[in-house]
Amino acid sequence: MATRTVRDATRELLRELGLTTVFGNPGTTEIAFLTDWPDDFTYVLALQEASVVAMADGYARASRRPVLVNLHSAGGVGHALGHVFTAYRNNAPLIIVAGQQTRSLLPDEPFLGAVDATSFPKPYVKWSCEPARAEDVPAALARAYHMATQAPMGPVFVSVPVDDWDVETDKPIPSRPRIPGFAPDPATLDELVSALDAAERPAIVVGPGVDDEGAVPDVVELAERVGAGVWASPMSSRCSFPEDHPQFFGFLQPERQMLASALTDHDLVVVIGAPAFTYHVYRGESEISPPKLFLVSDDDQILARAAVGTGIRSTPKLAIRALVERAAAHEAPKARARMEKPAAATPISPDFAYATIAEVLPDNAIVVEEAPSHRNELHDHLPITSTDAGFLAVASGTLGYGLPAAVGAAMARPDRKVVAILGDGSSMYCIQALWTAAQHNLPVTFVIFDNSQYAAVRILGEAAGGEKVPGVDLGGIDFPALAGSMGLRTSVVERAEDLKPTLEAALPDEGPHLVHVRIDPNPRKLY
Repeated sequence: MATRTVRDATRELLRELGLTTVFGNPGTTEIAFLTDWPDDFTYVLALQEASVVAMADGYARASRRPVLVNLHSAGGVGHALGHVFTAYRNNAPLIIVAGQQTRSLLPDEPFLGAVDATSFPKPYVKWSCEPARAEDVPAALARAYHMATQAPMGPVFVSVPVDDWDVETDKPIPSRPRIPGFAPDPATLDELVSALDAAERPAIVVGPGVDDEGAVPDVVELAERVGAGVWASPMSSRCSFPEDHPQFFGFLQPERQMLASALTDHDLVVVIGAPAFTYHVYRGESEISPPKLFLVSDDDQILARAAVGTGIRSTPKLAIRALVERAAAHEAPKARARMEKPAAATPISPDFAYATIAEVLPDNAIVVEEAPSHRNELHDHLPITSTDAGFLAVASGTLGYGLPAAVGAAMARPDRKVVAILGDGSSMYCIQALWTAAQHNLPVTFVIFDNSQYAAVRILGEAAGGEKVPGVDLGGIDFPALAGSMGLRTSVVERAEDLKPTLEAALPDEGPHLVHVRIDPNPRKLY
């Protein structure tokens, strides 16, 4: 009778949990895990560990399913940590398995060994473990799965010594169903229902947690029922309300005074699936003006650190459904005016570029965005209307997420076109992810906005009084040559009149296509 190893037991568990797609970049401490790779498993190779994690993050967020990540010991984990931080802020359910050196060598701090491996990714993992015995590896991975997928979701980390995989085991597979969400406290929900019924000018602020749960249709129903204007939370990394809806009021800015001013006309604010609030710049203190504020979140830390308001701990969808069922109906507020398309000009302005993309964007496309200096222009001219993971961005601010995340999203949702809109600076952090897109012939259109600088740094630096700030000028990067060398088709746009026909030719491409767009380099105000 064939012996059953820890590797065999782990693969049985991974099949039961649906974790047969693995994103990784292998090293020698992972060989024992990867050897005799099963035909029913898919290994997605990325050429650097930061790209590995961002791809897996895009895959998990687009599919709303957990995914397994395989990294190499301390060095590979170190490369990946910037996007482990991003996955933590994105609430992406990643189960990260890293190789560790042979147990018998660890006392001597061997080559490729990780000293205190479980502490290395903290505090940006929900749970971290190196099993005490080889036989405990499957149980550790089962626990990791439940930690990653229960609310609030996020990455977890398991370090496995290389010699554990060949150890024989007869322990049963520790598999059980995912842990579901949880409902709000009834008494506090009563208070919120009463506040909604009494409010004359209510607002709902939606955050990424709403789309995380696929609850956008539910929050639309709630807003329409209670007659609320809907705002997107500051720096939201997902679209949680259709931006062409007449009750969509716009985007809150990550600055106290501007945010308070936007909400000043509301007599009730209900924040769902977001902090209250996320700020990026400081220009002075300002108090939120509505007499009542409620904060609905599944994250106890978000609820604990909120300076004002009544906290309700609940996963968003259950709270929204309870409010839909109980709140009284009100008239809808007056719709806000929409911006007109800007005129064509060369050099191409970001607002014209976004408005043009809006004209040609396929229905039900997934937009992955990382052009930090142009987020306001995106808000003004490219409304996101898909209510199913239609928009993905980075919640952490760590550059380099968008390009590989678009690759992962395309692998997760092969039925949908993925359009990645990226700055030139942020693209270069994980440019090697283009190779993976080409290897899998993924239907992604990468649109690079090239203004030859880290414009967001320049804009905010100058706004803060900085002069002659170094390290913000780029230029001279031949994106078509880079992409072509990795197997992509490419196009270049330098004149406004060429943008629409070039995009119309590139978007139907069934494989990856990079469109290099020369953007007006003149910095603009961010907030």
